[in-house]
Amino acid sequence: MEAVPIGIIGGSGLYDFEGLEVLDEVFVDTPYGQPSDAILIAKYEGRRVAFLPRHGRGHRYNPTNVPYRANLWALKTLGVFWCVTVSATGSLREEIVPGHFVIPDQIIDRTFKRANTFFDDIAVHAGFSYPFDPVLRAVLINACKSTQDVVFHDGGTYVCMEGPLFSTKAESALHRSWGASLIGMTAVPEAKLAREAEMAYGTIALATDYDVWNEDDHVSVERVTETLQRSIKRVQDVLKTVIATVPLGAEAESTASKALENAIMTAPKYIDDEMWTRLELLISKYVTR
Repeated sequence: MEAVPIGIIGGSGLYDFEGLEVLDEVFVDTPYGQPSDAILIAKYEGRRVAFLPRHGRGHRYNPTNVPYRANLWALKTLGVFWCVTVSATGSLREEIVPGHFVIPDQIIDRTFKRANTFFDDIAVHAGFSYPFDPVLRAVLINACKSTQDVVFHDGGTYVCMEGPLFSTKAESALHRSWGASLIGMTAVPEAKLAREAEMAYGTIALATDYDVWNEDDHVSVERVTETLQRSIKRVQDVLKTVIATVPLGAEAESTASKALENAIMTAPKYIDDEMWTRLELLISKYVTR
């Protein structure tokens, strides 16, 4: 199959927009099981793009149980480098009004039950100072700027909690005291796995509510769903611009393209055949046997 350089992870309705040509729907086997769902391969303005519903069609997986490793591995297998995600989040700041978009630049990881690395059996220490790729962030920011009726915020810290319950008021107050902007449940381990897979990762975070710190507006599934439904057209319009303007051919400008350079500490002689078969996709650029 021809490589698909752009991947989009989000809700199953994101790919239903004018001008998108659906080419195929594929299931990808991975060493980490099946992805959340079949991956839709499509073309927009001559560019190939893969759409993967994070929670599966029908929202089958809660945030803890999403098969993150299988999802990122499957996209890597298809040739994805530019990985764009769309996430519903709670706002921790008054100025981030529900319905606004945020292009975050930092993460605080408060998950504790999720497999968050491809490298359980060898020692690999990739840099993660900037979890959201700066090159891709610039593309997302410019897409928001050029899209009508989109109010967005450049930068902000995304706190990723375990879930599936929403925050307590004490937790919400704590996260606000840290200076964080958003609370969500899906950026980790996605961002970590994307870095290990040497993929540029960026998020369009849609603020759907004020978490539980605002006395007049507590988060609920009903509120989240209502805001998402009202915002889907704007999200699609931003994604159209993103797909059309991602700098294909400029992957080397992103530090993600060499995230594992000098990061693999385990000597090749200690990587057995089973490990090599499983990890070759990620490490063969730097390790020879």
